[in-house]
Amino acid sequence: MTMKTAHAALMLGAAMLATLSTAHAQQTADTTAEAESETDDVVVVVGALTSVALNRQDIQATQANDLSDLFRNVPSVAVGGSLGIAQKIYVRGLEDSLLNVTIDGAPQRGTLFHHVGRVSIEPELLKTVQVQAGAGEADSGFGAIGGAIRFRTVDPVDLLREGRDYGAIAKAGWFSNDGYKLSGTVYGRLTGDIGILGSFVHVDREDFRDGDGTTRRGTGAKQQLGFVKLGGALGGGHRLTLSYEQREEEGEFGQRPNWPVRVADRLFRVEGTRKTAIANYGLDTGAGIDIEATGYWTRSEFTQDRYDRWGLYGADIESWGFDARARIRKGGHDVTVGFEHRSDRVLSEYLAAAAVWQPWAWNPAVGQFVEKGSLSGVYLQDRWQVIEPLLLSFGARYDAYDLDQVTYRSGIDSDGVSVNAGATLEVMPGLSLNAGYAEAFRGKEIGDAFTLEQRPGRISLAPGLRPERVDNIEGGVKYQRDGITASAVYYRTKIRDVVLDQLGSGPAPQSSTYYENVGTFRAEGFELRAGYRAGPFSIEGYYNHYDSRLNDRLIEGYEQIALGNSVGDNWAVSAAFDPSSSLSLRATVTRYEDLNDIEVLFREQQLGFIPTTQFIDKPGYTVVDLFGSWRPFGTDTVELQAAVYNLFDKQYRAHASVGDYSGIPGYAIVQGLPEPGRNIRLGVSFRY
Repeated sequence: MTMKTAHAALMLGAAMLATLSTAHAQQTADTTAEAESETDDVVVVVGALTSVALNRQDIQATQANDLSDLFRNVPSVAVGGSLGIAQKIYVRGLEDSLLNVTIDGAPQRGTLFHHVGRVSIEPELLKTVQVQAGAGEADSGFGAIGGAIRFRTVDPVDLLREGRDYGAIAKAGWFSNDGYKLSGTVYGRLTGDIGILGSFVHVDREDFRDGDGTTRRGTGAKQQLGFVKLGGALGGGHRLTLSYEQREEEGEFGQRPNWPVRVADRLFRVEGTRKTAIANYGLDTGAGIDIEATGYWTRSEFTQDRYDRWGLYGADIESWGFDARARIRKGGHDVTVGFEHRSDRVLSEYLAAAAVWQPWAWNPAVGQFVEKGSLSGVYLQDRWQVIEPLLLSFGARYDAYDLDQVTYRSGIDSDGVSVNAGATLEVMPGLSLNAGYAEAFRGKEIGDAFTLEQRPGRISLAPGLRPERVDNIEGGVKYQRDGITASAVYYRTKIRDVVLDQLGSGPAPQSSTYYENVGTFRAEGFELRAGYRAGPFSIEGYYNHYDSRLNDRLIEGYEQIALGNSVGDNWAVSAAFDPSSSLSLRATVTRYEDLNDIEVLFREQQLGFIPTTQFIDKPGYTVVDLFGSWRPFGTDTVELQAAVYNLFDKQYRAHASVGDYSGIPGYAIVQGLPEPGRNIRLGVSFRY
């Protein structure tokens, strides 16, 4: 961190400590925010109309097994990749590398390999999922230029039956396309509200069949997850939880797991592991001041056995950090002030002894490649209930980024301030207007592990590389009354100085991986939602449209990898019937409209590889899913579940996957995996 950066951080930190000291002396409680979710009673103002919260009931009802299942009907969110290990999340066209994704407050950062996903989660353990689309408020975390996704896991006492001090849940599931899932969870109360929970999940999947009945090689995998969580309310307003999670996945995949494996292609052994330890502390002083602190350590590992070339190759990313914040409520103000820090290290290396003399290795004498990153930030956000119908929100944050390319003795640092402001006005009972403006800042972070290696004498950071800065504007209206909900929102996002490694090597001294400012990204769109609930019946739907462009050219997931992807207009309608607490039925129809004539291969044309740009299409598709659960004895002791994904066995490629370039001469292998065909899932759970 530079002297200028350190001085600015100290000044902001001192100002925040002074604010906290003054508020503590006043010793006044004045809560202005109302509960919005089970886990967070802070009311979001900036971006409120496009935020989405899923609770445990939503997650369990769909028998979600991966990211695609989890976000299947969340507006503004699309998941591509088809195969679990290769899945990537896109929010308004921006890839998850541009989002702040956390599990119990622990960020999941860095890229192990650009052909696999960055986020891995087991839905079985989740209590809530919150999605903030677009840059938002100052407490959203580092680099949230595309938004934030917050996963929260269950606490031990959440699962206890009333009057019980211990319990257990055993589940078994079978998938017709193609595999099974087993899980076991035990939990108990140690004393008071302090408990302990342990869970183990095993998933075994064979190669799936697409809608045409073709078995897709290289799509089977085994997954195992162990999870332990300890803690709860300690008394006196103190709360502490400690958790540890270890997730492992292994299988034989293609060289690029997110692309199809052709008949003659080889399969390569892949193993992936994520280990995460988290400590969450909270203090409710009872005087209008709450303290929250999160400390975390996480390590992700990935190995691929390229036995046909350099042998076993490995990568790992290790991060640790903390976020400490105070929430002060006084005189209609609800102020959050905090400081956070994160340290990252990414490493890739040749693990096979023979690799040190392979002639195609750019730098065989090195064999190991390391980058380190350090991020620090301070932030302040005020949510002010000016009068009963008017809620204002405004805030700012300062972030400092330092990147050290250890192996090549290079690096870069940057720092910047971002501000936000928003308002919600209740025009009449049930009808409110919302508008917001938010900025976000992101400096250069650690790179893709599989691309750290450079040719001798080459560089991977463009001289004078500038950080990314984003402006996000949203405005809309919402109605919620008498079982009816409806909303309409318009948004526009602009990212200046996009940092991207483009396809193809440029002239010396550019390395094969070369990060440079490539221009301006713009996304513009609108989102419509409506729903109605009456007794046991409910129906809801959305319509979503956005246009995502880099330098006025529609983006695509192959050429703008690590930036984003484009999808067609999409809508969904979900209906539910819950006649009793023992029976629940749901049906969902999801439609993606055609997205045709996407101009591609600009970079190849620029470098002279091809004479002109080309065009690809993304055909539309409609998918129907059914879900049901039944408790035959009227309690949750035994629960039977059934689901049918892709009821009509539709053959399709998700728009959020890489497009189909196979019709372009020389690009036959460039295409995303088709999605699985019809998949019937049957499950049973026993609870004690």
